[in-house]
Amino acid sequence: MATRIKLTVAYDGTDFRGWAAQAGQRTVQGTLKEAVRQISGEDCEIVGASRTDSGAHAEGQVCHFDCEAAIPPANWVRALNRVLPTDLRIVGSRKVAEAFHSRFCALDRIYRYAFYFGKPDPRAERFAMRVDKPLDFRAMREAGKRLVGEHDFRAFTNELGPDVENTRRRLYKVSVVRKTDLWHIEVRGTAFLKGMMRRMAGALYEVGLGRRKPEEIEALLDPARRHGLTWPVVLPAKGLTLRKVRYGPHPKDNREKNEDDL
Repeated sequence: MATRIKLTVAYDGTDFRGWAAQAGQRTVQGTLKEAVRQISGEDCEIVGASRTDSGAHAEGQVCHFDCEAAIPPANWVRALNRVLPTDLRIVGSRKVAEAFHSRFCALDRIYRYAFYFGKPDPRAERFAMRVDKPLDFRAMREAGKRLVGEHDFRAFTNELGPDVENTRRRLYKVSVVRKTDLWHIEVRGTAFLKGMMRRMAGALYEVGLGRRKPEEIEALLDPARRHGLTWPVVLPAKGLTLRKVRYGPHPKDNREKNEDDL
């Protein structure tokens, strides 16, 4: 009888072509599937909580798979890390109920977009977008507050497929945090449309540069007012990190119609 295993995964996405498996491409999902096959001898489907873009990173991505191998759940961390590349690590593993689904049972997700203001540094710039112009912190923080709540985020996405009809999402918190050389935008929400986090970060970046006013965010969220407005820029994926996926004490299906994650 198969056991359902939940993994918490961290990765440096620089050299991955995103989460989702693609033929002939190095992806996080594909690399994990091959590692599980090496350990168990089984061809297990790896189901992720979020489909991060090519070049984006994760500290707390979650996935699950079903496996019949007689491996204690806690031992998957050490076993998989022995065969995985150093830019992909398992940070936690445990057995979960058969009804658990890493994507559909998630309560919310926390993403962070980072800006680096220091001197050129290849290590810092691997995980942040370097900025060499001053940004208006107060204006960015004010604009971020206007994103909180349930809105139609179509103006904050990439092109969507014809099957995606529902572009309403709920954000619980949008924070702009300022440190000496590193600023970040952190967002907690139920689910995110494709490209939504990077375009929201782009909107706040444009506000910081003075190219948009904070109140324009409200117009972009309103289908009746956004016609004719230029949609926000999509910032580079390297500044984006999936920090955490949260679940309740008794996970249940929380999917939203036509949900499309990053």
